[in-house]
Amino acid sequence: MNNQNEVVKSMLIFVLLLLLVIVILTGCASVPVNRKFPEQPSRIVMEGCPNLEKIKDDAKLSDVAKTVTINYSTYYECAVKVDTWVEWYQIQKNIFESIK
Repeated sequence: MNNQNEVVKSMLIFVLLLLLVIVILTGCASVPVNRKFPEQPSRIVMEGCPNLEKIKDDAKLSDVAKTVTINYSTYYECAVKVDTWVEWYQIQKNIFESIK
């Protein structure tokens, strides 16, 4: 009789633990997970590109060369910003989509 009581107690503890695990796992599965896409980089990085300089009507050849040089450097600085933004966005998108 004593042995039967021990078996019943063991079975009851096992069933209770099993029910507890099922309740815990069910609770975790029913919690909705809201994913949020990362914020964009700081405003300094996201500033727009400056306008290119225009050549005046009465400009000398040296002024034209200077303006062209300034515009080339401005363009390439802007291109780096845009490329960096596109790269950041693609990396964040891939990370965001890889998490299920």
